[in-house]
Amino acid sequence: MRKLIAICLFLIASLPLAAQTPPPALKLPRLSQHMVATQTVGLTDITVDYSRPAVKGRTIWGGLVPYDKVWRTGANEATQISFSDDVTINGQPLPKGAYSLHTIPGKDSWTLIFNKTAKQWGSFNYKEADDALRVTAKPEKSMFHELMSIDFPQVTNDNATVAIRWENISVPFTVGTNTNTKVMADANAAVAGAAATDFQTPYRAAGFAFDAGHSDQATKWVDQSLKVKQTMSNLYLKARIQAKNGDKAGAIASGEAALKLAGPKDKEFAGEIQSSINDWKK
Repeated sequence: MRKLIAICLFLIASLPLAAQTPPPALKLPRLSQHMVATQTVGLTDITVDYSRPAVKGRTIWGGLVPYDKVWRTGANEATQISFSDDVTINGQPLPKGAYSLHTIPGKDSWTLIFNKTAKQWGSFNYKEADDALRVTAKPEKSMFHELMSIDFPQVTNDNATVAIRWENISVPFTVGTNTNTKVMADANAAVAGAAATDFQTPYRAAGFAFDAGHSDQATKWVDQSLKVKQTMSNLYLKARIQAKNGDKAGAIASGEAALKLAGPKDKEFAGEIQSSINDWKK
C-alpha cells in the first residue's frame, strides 16, 4: 500500500507544469470603451478619465439619461477630471487636484459638479456634501456623436473650452488657468535676478511679454538683453515690437542691424527678417 501511494505521488509530481496551472481568466471588452484625454493649457495639465457609451439607436436625453438627475457623465466609473494647478471653471475658483465629474442634465441648462471623491462607481454613492464646486452650463445643438466624448475644441495659454458631446448635444465649459499673469510674475522675478552677463533671460521674458500683448514690458526687457549682447534674435524681436507700436522706421533699422549679424547658417532666419523689413517698408 505504501509503495502504491509513493508511486502515485511520484506520478503527480511528474505531471507537466502546464497541466497543474489554472487557465487564465477570461477577458472581455467593455461595452463602453475606456478613454483618457490630457491637455496642457499654458502650464496646467488637465486630464479626463472616462468611459464612452454609445447611442445604439436609443433616446439619450430624457430617456437613457434622465433630466434633472445626477449622472456619472459617461458609463461605468464616474468620469474623473484632474488639474495640476488651481483653475477656474466658468469663472469660479477650483483648487488643483482630482475630482469626479457628475452632471445634472436639463433641457435648457446643465449643472456641472466637481466632487471631491474622485474615484467612485457611477453616481450611486455620490454625496452632495463632498462637492467642491457646482456651475451651470448651457447645452448646444451639435453634430451627431455615436460615442460620448469629452474634448478640448479651443485652447490658449490662459483658457480651454472643454466640451461634453453625445448624440446631438454639446455642453461646453471654460477652464481658466491664469497662465499669463503667473508667467509674467515669474519672468519679472527671473529678469530681476539675472546675472549681469545674462542676455538670454530678459530676451526670453521679452518674447513672452510681446506674445502676451505686454509691449511696454517687452520693450523694457529686450532693451536689457540688447545692452548685454546684440544678437539676430533680440534685434529682430526689438524690430517686431517697434513695428507693432507703429515705429516702422525704428523697426527697419533694428531689422537691418539684425541682418548684419547673419552668418552662413542663418540664411532661413535672415530671409524671414528681410521679408518683415520689406513689409514694413510698404
